Amino acid sequence: MRTFLSILIFQLVSFQITAFAQQDGQAKLDQALWESTIRLPETDGHYKVTKSYIEETPDADYLHAPMVSHEAFRDMKFGVRIHWGLYSIKEMNKESWKFLNFTNQEKQDYLESYKSFNPVDFNADAWMSFFKRAGARCFSFITKHHDGFSLFDTKTTVQRRVNYLASGGPAIEKCSLAYSVMESPFKRDIVKEICESARKHGLKINLYYSHPDWYDADFRPFALHPLQTEDIKNNPLDYGNPNIFKNNVNKIMTPEPTAAERERMILRHRNQLKELLSNYGPIDMLCLDQYMGKSVWPEIKSTIKQLRAIQPDVMFRARGIGNYGDYYTPEGFVPGSKENTNMPWMVIYPLASSFSYDNDAGKYKGSKWIIDNLIDAVSKGGNFMVGIGPDGRGNFHPRAVEQLEQTGKWLEINGEGIYDTRSAAQWKEGKDIRFTSTKDQKHLYAFSLSWPGERLELQTVKPKKGSKIYMLGVKKSLKWHYKENKLVIRIPEALQDSVNRPCSNAWGFKITGRQILK
Repeated sequence: MRTFLSILIFQLVSFQITAFAQQDGQAKLDQALWESTIRLPETDGHYKVTKSYIEETPDADYLHAPMVSHEAFRDMKFGVRIHWGLYSIKEMNKESWKFLNFTNQEKQDYLESYKSFNPVDFNADAWMSFFKRAGARCFSFITKHHDGFSLFDTKTTVQRRVNYLASGGPAIEKCSLAYSVMESPFKRDIVKEICESARKHGLKINLYYSHPDWYDADFRPFALHPLQTEDIKNNPLDYGNPNIFKNNVNKIMTPEPTAAERERMILRHRNQLKELLSNYGPIDMLCLDQYMGKSVWPEIKSTIKQLRAIQPDVMFRARGIGNYGDYYTPEGFVPGSKENTNMPWMVIYPLASSFSYDNDAGKYKGSKWIIDNLIDAVSKGGNFMVGIGPDGRGNFHPRAVEQLEQTGKWLEINGEGIYDTRSAAQWKEGKDIRFTSTKDQKHLYAFSLSWPGERLELQTVKPKKGSKIYMLGVKKSLKWHYKENKLVIRIPEALQDSVNRPCSNAWGFKITGRQILK
């Protein structure tokens, strides 16, 4: 009897092991097939620059973030992008980009301004509460922009920098400085405070990091660095892109970097990224920026693989790493149609004149602009992230706060047609109608960017018999009929008075049990 039971148990266990092995094998096959579809669109500007030296198909030993991370990314839909740094002290727009056009005196003053960086009004919890009121599901934060100033407690050090006021002209000199917020009067790890607060508020974290570093002379002449060399004139792609030398109008010619300098650059770049993924808990997204060029791509690729080992679930922005990335970011525009790619995307778009603080209230585009672009991006299968920046004290412009909070109130009413949705088979009709769908395709949402009047007419939707149609924010279902290949939704007379409408910008309609006509 005992032998029979032993055999039976052995057979059952063997069956389960075989079943699990088959399931695991199928899961690996599904993952491999899915991996092969994660590709940047050929129209992406950064893809065009790097495609000649970054392999189209990633190495076999590299895995993207898992499918669950990609799905979570697609669910977010709306976020806020925060640019903050030394440029905020003097309320400079265009972030640190203006540095390249400064005089030598201005450059030196700018780089020394870390000694006065003291954002006494910064409060991570207040920021996160604001983002939640705005309806954001995620945020992106600048840990280090191109100027090289780190807003986190980096243990790496800069060993060579340029003295722009040296006798005889700018010259590279020795130094030993982290060049971070910990050496400023503020002396607080801003990234740590932000990450801890974000988790308390349930917001997904996206940490931005610039590949190039203009403070560290070891990074010359990679990307659009103020310090250039003779070799970049003949081999610009080795250091960034074909136009890198001619586009840098105020370049300072310096000696070629030594092997030791190049090695220090790679290690400092790698170690800072490792710090961000090792010291601040789980990070949802890592927002890389710019590209370092063909000559160091093998080392950058090695860095990306090491980062993936630290946090397998993190989503990498594709800038500078091609199809090793997990998502990409159309910047300053919403794509004109659905993107022909399985790589998820998120539009990044400044609310005012640039991503950093703008003190001109008239430059802020308005909540309607945010809402219309959000709907447009989501209808095409993407996310939308609006860019703002605090001033040198850590305060956002009142106009930015007002417009984002208005967006949050709109999302309280219409969010079910935005969050966690997917692009419908038919994503638009005419100029003002955009469609989204629930993941299970059971419900369709139609957004009218302008008030439809007494009735909304749709020629691409045929509801099933018994379907109900609602205006989001209105409890009672609306009357509708389908005739002559046209869906007509009646809008109640009471809603013709704008005071009675659930919102004042873009109106959402939920159509249950629908059928889209092609």
